[in-house]
Amino acid sequence: MPRKLKNIELNRLSQEAFKNAQKSQVVLVLNDIRSMSNVGSLFRTADAFRVEKICLCGITGKPPHKEIRKTALGAEEAVVWEGFENVLDCIESYKQQGYLILALEQTTSSIDIRTLSIEGKAFVLVLGNEVDGVSDAVLAVCDHILEIPQYGTKHSFNVAVSGGIALWELLSRQLP
Repeated sequence: MPRKLKNIELNRLSQEAFKNAQKSQVVLVLNDIRSMSNVGSLFRTADAFRVEKICLCGITGKPPHKEIRKTALGAEEAVVWEGFENVLDCIESYKQQGYLILALEQTTSSIDIRTLSIEGKAFVLVLGNEVDGVSDAVLAVCDHILEIPQYGTKHSFNVAVSGGIALWELLSRQLP
């Protein structure tokens, strides 16, 4: 039977150490995410990649919420987050700060996520509603619309899965 490893052996940070650790220059924007489980899952993913901040926009649920906590497992207490009623206000504030604005969506003008090189650039990654995706109004203000190639019959991932794949692809070359 394998031996269970302690946090120290896994190089996990305490919440205090996480709060003081250098973050990725990434802001994750969750717009109109209906499922609190997806929100919680994205908090855990943001924690894993040391995302700078999560912006919870529109109808997206906000901590404290028992369903978010159930999947976030405490990450909602470590990752900085901010609520915005209007996603365009949120995006505009980061655009003015020089962040590259990226959306994850399938459109006729989206590009394969593997082709975008952003090493060293601060960026916002917008994830949209589970049914309707990222709105046309948001897509219109993005610098790039990214798509994850898919080869099955559905051509869609769960939003939390998509967020994890996208962050890995965008950040993996920059991680230690």
